[in-house]
Amino acid sequence: MNYNKMIDHTVLKADTPLETVKRICDEAMEYGFASVCINPCHVAYCADYLKDSDVNVCTVIGFPLGANTSAVKAFETKDAIANGADEIDMVMNIGALKDKNYDLVRDDVKAVVEAANGTLVKVILETCLLTEDEIKKACELCVEAKADYVKTSTGFSTRGATIEDVRIMKEAVHGKAKVKAAGGVRTPEDMVKIVAAGADRIGTSAGCSLVKK
Repeated sequence: MNYNKMIDHTVLKADTPLETVKRICDEAMEYGFASVCINPCHVAYCADYLKDSDVNVCTVIGFPLGANTSAVKAFETKDAIANGADEIDMVMNIGALKDKNYDLVRDDVKAVVEAANGTLVKVILETCLLTEDEIKKACELCVEAKADYVKTSTGFSTRGATIEDVRIMKEAVHGKAKVKAAGGVRTPEDMVKIVAAGADRIGTSAGCSLVKK
């Protein structure tokens, strides 16, 4: 199995300098990763830097809290794509899910999917803040909104992905969306286990150490 092509090589910290973004791009090209996942302010730079490679540019929307309005998330999405983004990782409205305001959650995701207009959309659930039933419901709503992926975590909350989270999500989408595990995948052994549990993509800042032989 080619694990390299499952990795979104990620740098999202607030104090990230452009030098680090460039290094992430160079590493992604060297190792043949699926994408670099960077903040929106770096999209145009990465799109230009990676234009002659097969590495996609992924960015985050409504990050890291998911509490922006749907209109703002949709605008962010259009702006990111105009700047060269190939993939969109949006954060779900977590509070609305907790409130059982399922129409809002679904419509929020749908607003981004429609703004993306065919560009790949992954929805971050922040599973560490959810019960098992809430994870299942969130997955159902994302499928209804026609998201391409459900994703475990931002990496900025209380923990990242677990094998159990991924198993629950994989079962809940019923093959109608893919699953991205992010946060906490630090060793090659972690990667093998999380993929076996059902992850189709892995978001990590440790991509190089995961695939080095």
